[in-house]
Amino acid sequence: MAALRAALAGDATRQVTATAVRFLLEELAERAPGNALEVRVPPFGATQCLPGPRHTRGTPPGVVETDPGTWLALATGSLDWEAALAEGRLTASGVRADLTPLLPVIRMTP
Repeated sequence: MAALRAALAGDATRQVTATAVRFLLEELAERAPGNALEVRVPPFGATQCLPGPRHTRGTPPGVVETDPGTWLALATGSLDWEAALAEGRLTASGVRADLTPLLPVIRMTP
């Protein structure tokens, strides 16, 4: 949580950003366990979530991919899913590739 607070306060060091991204990915997987959707935030991490068909090889049936800054904003509630999608800040493919009901993962207060 300390890394997340630091990242949101403007610390853009690789270690802080990586830790914050991974923390939020872990929280997402805990809130929505499963293997039907893969959320990728290169180069720092990826997780699988949402119940549904399990995949074991290749690209999963649903994929969301975004950059670290966009993921931090989405996961903490400072960026709306639809806005990020409209602005091309993320890609989402597959019928379950909508994280709207799960966002924010953690709402941060100032």
